[in-house]
Amino acid sequence: MPRYPWQEEREEPPTYRTAPPREEPPTYRTAPPPPPPTYQQEHRFVPPEQPTSGPRTPKKLTVTRVAVFRSRQLGQRGVEAFRRALHADGADQSGLAALTWAVMLNYATDATLAVALANTLFFSAATGESQGKVALYLLITVAPFAVIAPVIGPALDRIQHGRRLALAVSCFGQALLAVVMALHFDDWGLYPAALGTMVLSKSFNVLKAAVTPRVLPPDITLVKTNARLTVFGLAAAGVFGAVAAGFAKLFNSPGALWFTAVLCIAAAVLCLRIPAWVEVTEGEVPTSLRAEPRQKTRQPLGRQVVVALWGNGTIRVLTGFLTLFAAFVIKAQTERDHAPFEQILLLGLIGAAAGLGNFLGNGIGARLQFGRPDQMIIGCLSAVLGMTVIAALIPGVPTVVALALVGSVSSALAKISLDATIQDDLPEQSRASAFGRSETILQFGWVFGGALGVLLPAEYWVGFAVVGLLLAAGLAQTVMVNRDRTLLPWLGRRRPLKSDPVTRPNQHRPAPGAAAPGP
Repeated sequence: MPRYPWQEEREEPPTYRTAPPREEPPTYRTAPPPPPPTYQQEHRFVPPEQPTSGPRTPKKLTVTRVAVFRSRQLGQRGVEAFRRALHADGADQSGLAALTWAVMLNYATDATLAVALANTLFFSAATGESQGKVALYLLITVAPFAVIAPVIGPALDRIQHGRRLALAVSCFGQALLAVVMALHFDDWGLYPAALGTMVLSKSFNVLKAAVTPRVLPPDITLVKTNARLTVFGLAAAGVFGAVAAGFAKLFNSPGALWFTAVLCIAAAVLCLRIPAWVEVTEGEVPTSLRAEPRQKTRQPLGRQVVVALWGNGTIRVLTGFLTLFAAFVIKAQTERDHAPFEQILLLGLIGAAAGLGNFLGNGIGARLQFGRPDQMIIGCLSAVLGMTVIAALIPGVPTVVALALVGSVSSALAKISLDATIQDDLPEQSRASAFGRSETILQFGWVFGGALGVLLPAEYWVGFAVVGLLLAAGLAQTVMVNRDRTLLPWLGRRRPLKSDPVTRPNQHRPAPGAAAPGP
């Protein structure tokens, strides 16, 4: 219909008053109030959120259940802390964590074997009346390694693509010999098996020293790496040594030997789990102890490395001597009273001092910056010599305990200084061979000191006087070599402070993580 003008004037346009009311959006005033916080309920226990992993909080709280829950929780935290320390600085990617497991079990087998043989090898020949037994003990346990040790280093340089297998074979061989010792514990078959175990254990240490540079993480040095391996190994030795003592208490020494065999088999399996790139030897240049090697492709060692070897080898003579001589002299002095508990107690004090010194030395050395490693080694050797003189003048168990503490601290610091010297003075392609040869020399020094501990009379002042003279000669030779002189001119000509690196053309060492080349 048509709309007239008056109709349009009368019709009012829609306004907000005639428009339907608009719905306002909901505000916080219309929202429901929040629930009261749970912390106001202080009158009852509110259990925490259950973690995704780990022990669950018991529903019914009792003293026993809470104690079990806390022990599980603390145990889980300890395991997590151990895993973090084991994998720190990229050790899981570089392969250092896998090597650490193998080294820990090697330390553990050494400790369990010492516990199992505590009443045989350490005591059976330690009588003043049976010099023939002492000579026989030396013949079948110490002397053969003196012949084998110089062969290990050169043989290591010839191993191609077989270092993991060599480590595993050494552990598996120790397992077989532990079984032989358990089956022949009361006859003469025990001693040749003990000899073989000793040789294989020393060989493992030499091989480990050559493998370590190949699993070095990029963020830490060889010094800290070796210190870390030692600390983990000593901790494993303490734990498994206590377990072996329990086996020996329940099942006598053969029970501890069977336990040692199981640990050796586990160590062999862990050796095979080390990454394959440790077997890649392309580009490596073997080292030589000669100032002028006969083969021009070998890397001669500089004067600083030779100084570190002289100092460390001399200190190892003391540690090897103290290990065996202390057992013999304590046995001889307490034999009249027939006090085995007193013997074990005194030897335990000396062993505890040596273990504590190893922990302290490696802990201190891992945090120090070695600007002058040669001076550190000379200082450690001087401290050991001074304490040996005190032990000769004031004989007794307290001075032997103090000597064990000072000797182990000095040995650890000197070894770390040797590692720092090798890392700084030698090119990367020669470090694996240098570590293998240096470890061979250190093991030979330990065996030589152990031989003195067996041969010398079981008198404090006699033994420490003789060893003191040897330490004084070693200190003089170390100082002379540091000044480019020598007391033994037939051992070699004068050598530079650092030798020029020798390289092999067209060969490059792959980075850690690279696959091993095919056969």
